[in-house]
Amino acid sequence: MVEEKLLFFKIDELLAMDIQYQIISVFTDQKRGFRGNPSAVILLERELSDTELTEIANSLDQPATTFLWEIPVNGEYKVRWFAPGAEIGLCGHGTAAAAAFLYQKTGENGPFKLHYAEGIVEGQVNADQTISISINVIPVQEKIETVPEAISRGLGIPVLEMYKTANKHIILTDSEQSIEKMQPDFEQLRKSEIFGYAITAKGDEVDFVSRTLVPHTTILEDSATGSSHAMLLPFWAERLNKIHFNTLQLSARGGAFLGEMNGGVVKLCGEYMMEEKGKISI
Repeated sequence: MVEEKLLFFKIDELLAMDIQYQIISVFTDQKRGFRGNPSAVILLERELSDTELTEIANSLDQPATTFLWEIPVNGEYKVRWFAPGAEIGLCGHGTAAAAAFLYQKTGENGPFKLHYAEGIVEGQVNADQTISISINVIPVQEKIETVPEAISRGLGIPVLEMYKTANKHIILTDSEQSIEKMQPDFEQLRKSEIFGYAITAKGDEVDFVSRTLVPHTTILEDSATGSSHAMLLPFWAERLNKIHFNTLQLSARGGAFLGEMNGGVVKLCGEYMMEEKGKISI
């Protein structure tokens, strides 16, 4: 059942106003008991300052808060994503949550075009009530020949290969069981300056599995990560010689993705659930 809450905080430089939010979990899988990744979504009438956006995201305390502003001339949207304490450059699950939100608000399926600092992402709700997003491929830039000791010790599982991308690093391990049982030592991991990594292995019953760790943030492990899959689909496409994928993210909440490579674009599809909604007074 969707819950409603009313949160209060004060930003001195703003006139009093109410801002409605909706929390949506995406890349869920009810059959597996996967709860996906939640994002609060807010459609604003005007753009707010970075300080104001950060205050709102901190108050909602979600892995991501997705802020939207309509572009009047073409009916598209500007988007920014904030985690508690920091802005997110690209947020796949926030994009998926935004598409579900706009579908509920407008009655249109999309695709909804969202303009962010480095380009455009798209999201839509499909006829079967799943949600799809399209984001540009994030390619491997180089192989890391010497794995930092802090990372190999901090993960505590075999590190077969490690690669750098423009987003996070990719770490290949030996098995699904290693990823599932991994108990990261985040204190050890923080000794490396590398921001974050998607640890992946070939799956037993799906094409591949993964987990995404971001030890330098307040949310140490992401639940279901679209940006990681923008790296992992081309990574595994080369190794498995295929373009369609069934993948699982083995976080505590769990994430399930159907993926497709389409040239330089990754399409990710999954289930979603509408959760808590409420209002922030500022």
